[in-house]
Amino acid sequence: MTGEHRAVLGRSSRQPEPKGQKFTVSKDRVDLWLMRRHDETGGAALDTSELDEAERHRAASFIRPADGLLYATAHVALRRLLGRYTDTRPQDIRFVREPCPGCGGAHGRPAVAPTPARPPLHFSLSHSGGLALVGVAAAPVGVDVERLPRRESVEICGKALHPDEQSELADTSAEELKARFGRIWTRKEAFLKGIGTGLSRSPAEDYLGIDDRRHPPGWTVLDIPCTATHSAAAAVRGAAPRSVNVRWLNGDWLRAPGTGDGADVSEPAVPALAC
Repeated sequence: MTGEHRAVLGRSSRQPEPKGQKFTVSKDRVDLWLMRRHDETGGAALDTSELDEAERHRAASFIRPADGLLYATAHVALRRLLGRYTDTRPQDIRFVREPCPGCGGAHGRPAVAPTPARPPLHFSLSHSGGLALVGVAAAPVGVDVERLPRRESVEICGKALHPDEQSELADTSAEELKARFGRIWTRKEAFLKGIGTGLSRSPAEDYLGIDDRRHPPGWTVLDIPCTATHSAAAAVRGAAPRSVNVRWLNGDWLRAPGTGDGADVSEPAVPALAC
């Protein structure tokens, strides 16, 4: 990377959010919420009563139960978080699709159904390998979290990247290869989700490698610290936000029924890295 990574700190209190605090969105802030799959927190069963029928069906359709549980964990968290931001019961959150930027069809970025009284709110959700990530902002935002791949997967998937990204991977040591690929891939997926195309747009088209001056104009890309086994990133439209809050969701908040409002939500904040 030609420029140094710089920490972008939001409120870094070591305490959870106060009970009953009303969540808001603002132009110069991005909120990023990390969570572990429910079965890794132990205790009571995950409360899925706030999911709709389609979400419950989707959770039950995964071949691996662990993947279905991660999907359910992520969507329970998403509904409860958006309920806090919009002052809506989690089960009453209604999702729509924005127009596709390519064809105009109703299969673009997922969004909360708008209301005249509600300020603009954008969100993005990603889950992989036992972790999930939710991003919330006043501007279009995309997030991605991925378990670091095996070397064989890097060699296969790396062929789909921008030619200059492929060259950077070729110059990377074996010890650093998986981590560098993870950074590039999560930045790329976060950006493609942010613009609303997803992987229908070729991963080779946009450069998101070491030289941050060549990243897509009009977007800020953030590397998100999570765990030693995963890589995570966020992309938000516009200049670098003044405040980026990265927090781990409290597992108890996901287990207990009726905690969509008024409960302690988060654990300590950590810095994000602008790239």
